[in-house]
Amino acid sequence: MLNRVVLIGRLTKDPELRYTQSGVAVATFSLAVDRRFKNAQGERETDFIPVVTYRQLAELCSNYLAKGKLAAVDGRIQVSSYTGQDGQRRWSTEVVAEDVRFLSPKEGSSAGGPAANAGPSASGGSFGEAGSFGHEVSLDDDIPF
Repeated sequence: MLNRVVLIGRLTKDPELRYTQSGVAVATFSLAVDRRFKNAQGERETDFIPVVTYRQLAELCSNYLAKGKLAAVDGRIQVSSYTGQDGQRRWSTEVVAEDVRFLSPKEGSSAGGPAANAGPSASGGSFGEAGSFGHEVSLDDDIPF
């Protein structure tokens, strides 16, 4: 089975950093991600996707990301349920990030070449090299069946 999500979008607000009772850092933010296709009015619709990060990755995201910054997130979808104040069962869906790449250039750097556009990256360290971005994708036109 596979549960993997890769997103590129802009933060809708600064990450919110908090700590659990046991001292684990948790950062949450929302990514605005444009859909691939345009609607009937010729506009791209945008999805606002909640993201959560933990531990050192949470602290790095809190320090280096801000509203409007471009980021790539690699992680998994997590669905949780809880009981609301009205007694009704509610569901929430979020992306648990295992790797985050900061794609906006650093403040004060020139927007010249590719190196100027590549910001720092952070990894949760839970899946090593297999979780990094930049893998070559074969777009062969041959259908295997």
